[in-house]
Amino acid sequence: MTVRFVGAGPGAADLITVRGRDVIAASPVCLYAGSLVPEELLAHCPADARLVDTAKLTLDEILAEMLAAHEAGFDVARLHSGDPSVFSAAAEQMRRLDAAGIPYEVVPGVPAFAAAAASLKREFTVPGVGQTVVLTRTSARATPMPEREDLATLGRSRATMVLHLAVNRIEQLVEELLPNYGADCPVAVVANASRADEIVLRATLSDIAERVRAAGIVRTAVVVVGQVLTSSEFPDSHLYSAARCRD
Repeated sequence: MTVRFVGAGPGAADLITVRGRDVIAASPVCLYAGSLVPEELLAHCPADARLVDTAKLTLDEILAEMLAAHEAGFDVARLHSGDPSVFSAAAEQMRRLDAAGIPYEVVPGVPAFAAAAASLKREFTVPGVGQTVVLTRTSARATPMPEREDLATLGRSRATMVLHLAVNRIEQLVEELLPNYGADCPVAVVANASRADEIVLRATLSDIAERVRAAGIVRTAVVVVGQVLTSSEFPDSHLYSAARCRD
């Protein structure tokens, strides 16, 4: 028996990987966060699969489901929105599985920041403009941020910054970013990326908070900050240059 953590993608049901779809189809037990994972993905589950919405379960209750499946010899598909490598709470589950001696695997998925970049039709690493992307979040009701990972510190490089779980405190976010990025720095907010109800806002740090509030966006959004969002004057990359040695 194996637990497989599956990145279910950013929202659109067809942004699941082929491997992830096949894992779902072969698993007698499927644990999923109903508030984030598209219900259409459950159509890939076996007809008699046990489906458990974990949105309101505690960590202990989730692990109890995995343990029961293990004892019964059933494989488990554990669906996480986006990709399990960032902001998924998968690490604490893996730690419990390690302690219980239950094997597990990870199937990567399309992360929210990649879906946001696709919706914006922008590359987040533009030659001569920005070659570093900082993926982070802010502290509110979530787990506190580690020391030295506050926005003022992270923003000193003026690298492209992608913030998850932060749009509901957009005013505080702007206040912390302004000293490093400046009021005219481009900002984009993509809510419900890849879904039919997707909302895309483009603004600057000076007016993004007002735009967000006017649009009524309070959750399930990615905030992107950086010059890569609007830059058009930049050098071609060396990758396809005629001067590059290809021997």
